[in-house]
Amino acid sequence: MSFRAIQLSKTDAGFAAALVALDENSLPAGDVRVAISHSTLNFKDGLAITNRSPVVRLWPMVAGIDGAGTVLASSHPDWRAGDRVILNGWGVGETHWGCLAEQASLSGDWLVRLPDALGPREAMVIGTAGYTAMLSVLALERQGVASGDGEVLVTGATGGVGSVAVALLAGLGYRVVAATGKADEADFLRQLGAAEVISRDALSAPGKPLQKERWAAVVDCVGSHTLANACAQTRYGGVVTACGLAQGMDFPASVAPFILRGVRLIGIDSVMAPRAAREQAWARLATDLPADKLALIGAREIGLDEVIATAGELMAGRVRGRVVVDVAR
Repeated sequence: MSFRAIQLSKTDAGFAAALVALDENSLPAGDVRVAISHSTLNFKDGLAITNRSPVVRLWPMVAGIDGAGTVLASSHPDWRAGDRVILNGWGVGETHWGCLAEQASLSGDWLVRLPDALGPREAMVIGTAGYTAMLSVLALERQGVASGDGEVLVTGATGGVGSVAVALLAGLGYRVVAATGKADEADFLRQLGAAEVISRDALSAPGKPLQKERWAAVVDCVGSHTLANACAQTRYGGVVTACGLAQGMDFPASVAPFILRGVRLIGIDSVMAPRAAREQAWARLATDLPADKLALIGAREIGLDEVIATAGELMAGRVRGRVVVDVAR
């Protein structure tokens, strides 16, 4: 039996991305076979599908780092046919065939049970971006940051991670300050719960190692000078989580905030996070992300036959917000 998939290939003739029909027997090894209902088009997927960056490590590759669907067959003790599951990360779409396909063969250790409060489409509106935001919020909580401690800065606030972080933190009672380069999105951020919206220009240029203390905590989705300035402005004993690199992978900072103010910098990894952390994050997303805020974040919905063209739009900066792929469409 065949299934449709976005397949990426590289040969002596060059690179190609195509919607193809594949035989079930061609699926890679895995102890759980999943009928994918919905997937997403993330920035990493866009890089892979347009061949803009060496994301793919094994050829040919089926793209798609996120997926939600129903177990078709399983030899893994934790899963049986009919279970609803979510997949995020684990190198899927890079070193193992991914979820921009009607079927995926996966390791049961990578899967998380889809919470009853969420449907597969809602889970993919959240996707890796929202799951990463929740990991950041959980890290702040573990470090003892409470809602009454002061302002929490979210950088890259209109992005997938940033927008969910704003909604989550505001819903939990934190006073959120959202930094963005998109002035016309200020009303959107306030609707998500931001108490104040500032320009990213206040953070994106080189700054002093220590600056006026303001933030009790920071969720940084940007990296580079923005992360350095956020650390330099964090109050004594404050916490900064780093989960993105939209401005760059560099960190042009000094140790001053860490040794003179006791600032804690916490790295957030969503790709290889252990299963317990994933389960906790998705359980909290199901209860702590208000339905009206999720609807406000929304998503553009496309079918598999639109993925390749939309990936080009994404890389050209012409796509706003999340993109959900209805695999059966």
